Amino acid sequence: MERVLPRAAIPDLDSYRSAGGGAGLERARDIGGPALIEEVRRSGLRGRGGAGFPTGIKWRGAAASPGPRAVVCNAAEGEPGTLKDREIMNRNPYRVLEGLAIAAMAVGATSAYVGVKARFGPQITRLEQAASEMSQAGLLEGIDLRLVDGPDDYLFGVETAMLEVIQGNDPLPRLVPPYIQGLIGRDGTEFAIVVNNVETLANVPGIISNGADWYRSVGTERSPGTMVFTVSGDVRTPTTTELALGTPLSFLIYGEGGGMADGRQPKMVVSGVSNRPLTADEFDTPLSFEALEAIGSGLGSGGFLVYNDRTCAVEVGAVLSDFLQRGSCGQCPPCKLGTTAFARGFHRIMEGESSLEEVEELTAWISRVTDANRCGLGAGQRALATGILVNFAEDVAACLAGTCPGHRELTLPFL
Repeated sequence: MERVLPRAAIPDLDSYRSAGGGAGLERARDIGGPALIEEVRRSGLRGRGGAGFPTGIKWRGAAASPGPRAVVCNAAEGEPGTLKDREIMNRNPYRVLEGLAIAAMAVGATSAYVGVKARFGPQITRLEQAASEMSQAGLLEGIDLRLVDGPDDYLFGVETAMLEVIQGNDPLPRLVPPYIQGLIGRDGTEFAIVVNNVETLANVPGIISNGADWYRSVGTERSPGTMVFTVSGDVRTPTTTELALGTPLSFLIYGEGGGMADGRQPKMVVSGVSNRPLTADEFDTPLSFEALEAIGSGLGSGGFLVYNDRTCAVEVGAVLSDFLQRGSCGQCPPCKLGTTAFARGFHRIMEGESSLEEVEELTAWISRVTDANRCGLGAGQRALATGILVNFAEDVAACLAGTCPGHRELTLPFL
């Protein structure tokens, strides 16, 4: 299924337009802002950056804000195991920018930004090429588009931290969300803001050109459409692929990922660092927002790390907690202290240096790590730690007893 992610890269604007590109933008100009927002709302498009918030509702709120408005494409992909946004930008940056232009029309914005990590060189080149061609063709008329390259910090991908970077500041999340405190432009103008990630915007042209009912023809009632997934880890064929939402996770692992490498059995799957890891008996769960939420986990941003039965779940917790500890900005002390405690604690358990009392102290951090948080990093640490300590308690006990399943010096792909 190729609604968002083509099998081969689109080389230039002419090729994009010959395949139907630009039709969404043309219809957008015909029907105008309120109708655009209503079409996206009816489609049920949900944000693909991890939270799954309804895009039409987000746009409607921005359009109702007084004063000037701006739109932002969040292209700062940084979740371990996730490669989808970079693949979309590599293969079809035209669709992303068309979606951004439609978003600008919908909310009445004349300024648009793409926030992208400076080290994403190939993606920046593709975006610049697409922006130049589309501008020359008049497809971005009336929109002041800027590409803003930012740091490699994990929190650059947080909406409010991205707005800070666009304003020339460090990527530090704000206390208030973008729809309350927006963006100060280069001339001092304060803009109301709507932020969508790459994949979300790449869905928009198809919805506008083909209609909400077309978009809903695949997927589920609460998770319509397709989603781009990355599967990696202990599968035979790590890959990025587009599937209808509601497809079983097992199809992603065995159908697209080729099953388990080296004849091993699967043990756990991690959907990013902000959700409870899944156990082997949950691999038939549908890939939808509601199904994964129902079992106490989440769809995240579509990156799935698969681990085999040689893996110590405590080591997974240690490696991912290291990542979160490094990513925590320190503005909220409970988050920084808590992620540090989990990283240190999981390493001590894994290395056989901990005790039951220390594990109990570590567990107490679960309820405190989210105190006063400005972003979702602390909540992600809580979900991850709870899943390791509760759903893989046998690995914790084995480490404490000196019979750990085995350490593998795990690494995090695609960072």
